[in-house]
Parts: sequence; structure tokens; C-alpha cells
Amino acid sequence: MRLLKTLLVVAVLFALLVWAIGSYLAPDALSRCKSDVPTSTEGCTAADAIVAVSGGDTPARAAEAIRLYQNGWGKYLVFSGAAADKTGPSNAAVMKQQAIDAGVDANAILTEETSETTGENASETVSLFKKHNIRSAILVTSAYHQRRSLLEFDRRALGVDVRPHPVATDKQWNGWWWLSPTGWALAIPELIRSLVLSSGGVDRS
Repeated sequence: MRLLKTLLVVAVLFALLVWAIGSYLAPDALSRCKSDVPTSTEGCTAADAIVAVSGGDTPARAAEAIRLYQNGWGKYLVFSGAAADKTGPSNAAVMKQQAIDAGVDANAILTEETSETTGENASETVSLFKKHNIRSAILVTSAYHQRRSLLEFDRRALGVDVRPHPVATDKQWNGWWWLSPTGWALAIPELIRSLVLSSGGVDRS
């Protein structure tokens, strides 16, 4: 009986740990919104732009940003990211083509093609914000990467209301992330980096 109680306590604590890590890494400002389209409810209004940063499952990130745009959540689509393969097009250019193929007007798409880290995604995208008078944005990335991305954007995009909205499931991450070594290999470094940033430190990755 004592062993059973101990195992139960361990299971509950582990479940709480998994929930806490997953919830912290993947804040979603749109989770409170009851509609797939913008409404007048606070926090559920349309933004000036929808931003997707590359890395991980880039097509999934772009697809979610495109879906939001097509549902009226932003005036612009902003894609950020340099080329993973320097002999080919930038990630931002590939995401732009994905959007055009999905029927998005090219004139509504802004790209930033030089950033190679999350910090650079934020700092380089800020220049587009200033140029196009963007004062609010919905930030899209993979769930495990959302907290760190938001911290980097909040640090640099001063005066811009940035709302996080992660891709719930992609090739690297889903609700069962904790069952695989890959899930933990993604979660723990992101957790550490996010905590460093939230305490005022600098992340170079």
C-alpha cells in the first residue's frame, strides 16, 4: 500500500511538472478567443501583422500564420529567417512562396531574410515594424519555442503589442512531447534559455 501511494505521488508530481513546462513554454494569447476570426473582445482583435519565425518545422509555422491571415487576424504577413542551406533561398522567401501558393497577395507579405537566431529574428523584424508602422503583432512559432521568442520580441519591439500564438502540433512537438527523448531535448534547453532571458540575461542561440 505504501509503495502504491508513493508511486501515485510520483505520478502526480510528474504530471504537474509536464503540465508546468508545457504551459510555460507555449503561452497562447488567442486561447481565450472563442472564434476563429477576430472579435471586439479584448485580446481577440485583429493585429497589424502576423509574424512567423523560421526554424524547426518551418512549413507548419508558416501554415498557421497563413491560416490566421486568411481568417482576418492581420493586415500583413511577416516572415523572418535566413537560409538554412546557404546555397538556396532564405527560409523567409520559402515561407513567402508558401503563402502566395495559398492565395495570399504578395503585396501583403513582408520578409526579413538575414536572421539566424531568435534574437536576430526579433531585432531584424523590428525594422519592418517601424517601416510599416506596425503597432501590434501576433507571433507564431512552434510551441516549445514560443516563450523564448516572445521574450526576445518583447525586449526589442518596444511599443508594439506582441501576442503569442504557438503551433500546437508540428513534426517536432505535440501534446505527448514528454514521452520521447526528442521532446525533452527540445523542452529543457528552451526552458533554461527562457528563464535566462526572463531574468535579464542574454541568449545567443
